[in-house]
Amino acid sequence: MSVMNDAPTYDIEDLARLVELPRRTLRYYVQIGLLDPPEGKARGARYTARHVEQILQIRKWQLAGLSLERIAEVTRRPAPGQVLPPAPRRPGTVEVWSHLVVADGVEILLEPARAGLTPEQVRAFFRAVTRLHAELGADPEAIPGADLAPGETEA
Repeated sequence: MSVMNDAPTYDIEDLARLVELPRRTLRYYVQIGLLDPPEGKARGARYTARHVEQILQIRKWQLAGLSLERIAEVTRRPAPGQVLPPAPRRPGTVEVWSHLVVADGVEILLEPARAGLTPEQVRAFFRAVTRLHAELGADPEAIPGADLAPGETEA
């Protein structure tokens, strides 16, 4: 470790020891874009506290069960508050769905991340659907085609 501008910097050997990861893993993280490249090149390459923070973040997400690919998506979020793009569906994927029972026989299933909705938008959507269902129940004739049987079309 050396000190540059009052901030400690590390060569790859020191960084590997500090974060308890092999040098090869650190190089791989840089190669796939999970870890910012070091400052400088070759033997002059230096890592900073920012790199240590990035590695700790990667480890946190790994412990949570995320793949390196998904960690890359999570860490590249462009703006705070922006909804994270949904992970591709694969066998064994676990998803959390919101389930709204509007009335007997009328239910909505929604996966907010896939729908690109914030929690506030989900609540507003559910309120609007509930309100619309109540309005429809009040005057079914006000809706074109409401008197048709399922599968029947107007002539």
